[in-house]
Amino acid sequence: MFLKSGLPALLLGLASLLPFRAQAASDPNYIIIDNDFAGPGGTNIQSVIPLLGQPDKATLLAFTVVVGDGWENEAVAHLSRFLDIAGTPSVIPVVPGATQPLVNSRARLLAWEKSNGKMPWKGAWRGDAPDFQPPVKVLKEGSTERKTLPETAALFLIREVHAHPHQVTVLAAGPLTNVALAIKLDPDFASLCRRLVFMGAIVDGNLAQVTESADYYTDFNLMFDPEAASIALEAPFPEVISIGAVANPIRMTPDIRDRATQTPGAVSDYLRQYFHPQPMWDELAAAIAVDPTLITRTVTAHMDVDLTHGPNYGYAHVWPESTRPHIGERPVKIVTAVDTSRFIQTFVDAANRMNTHG
Repeated sequence: MFLKSGLPALLLGLASLLPFRAQAASDPNYIIIDNDFAGPGGTNIQSVIPLLGQPDKATLLAFTVVVGDGWENEAVAHLSRFLDIAGTPSVIPVVPGATQPLVNSRARLLAWEKSNGKMPWKGAWRGDAPDFQPPVKVLKEGSTERKTLPETAALFLIREVHAHPHQVTVLAAGPLTNVALAIKLDPDFASLCRRLVFMGAIVDGNLAQVTESADYYTDFNLMFDPEAASIALEAPFPEVISIGAVANPIRMTPDIRDRATQTPGAVSDYLRQYFHPQPMWDELAAAIAVDPTLITRTVTAHMDVDLTHGPNYGYAHVWPESTRPHIGERPVKIVTAVDTSRFIQTFVDAANRMNTHG
């Protein structure tokens, strides 16, 4: 039932006309990015750059949106506005997704904090945020009229992996709610993907919360929706790649900004105006989804998420084969080193290249 829509055929039929799409290949690299596109600027929005700025290496099928760092409807608006600025063709759809985690809620998080300590970054639930998604406020970067696809993200993900079996990399750079919903709706979804690349699972960050940054070494993407993360990590994806603490030392600096904005254009203006000197978490995840050879070292371990409501709720746990509990955990490639200079150059080149399309 997932192949009735004509959208996959439309996307493929227009591929040769679009500057942002890779040409047909014997082993096409299709990517769907699922993210909590908070903005303007910053790592969430900048995750788009390695995907759109390398047309010879990847075919981007869609952007699916999830609640996390901000509310889902605000994320849709910030992403859509950036795509307007970048001149991205609307045939690459923006697909709205989950507006709440599967089980977790702001009230549950506040109750958890009373016994287990403060979560330094609460995303959409920070400050005096309401419990449920409010209307979108006026955007700093300007309004957008870009239309979203009239479909939910989970159903779209299912439909696309059935249309392109074993060829789609799902890049989950935010909480894994949409991915978990797709898994529960379709038992074949995970096995039909090429791989899952996700930003999260900081398995060695407890001491670094004290010595470096409590925020940067808190596993927000997993903690915001722990149940979804556990569902994803127990699903039969052919390959799962985790990008966690390896990204923290790779910071968006003024030097990288200046190099990435050498070509005049709307994207350069945007990156300069909304510069955030933070780790390049989602940019690295996106670059690895496009080109896994950026990875120089991994550790493979069986991984799952702690769902007990203690201090480790939402944290990933890993085991070797000899001690794992055999309750559904699966092998995950945990990235422990990358070619940082090549990644930064890839990002810089992709950002400058995008100005030629704006």
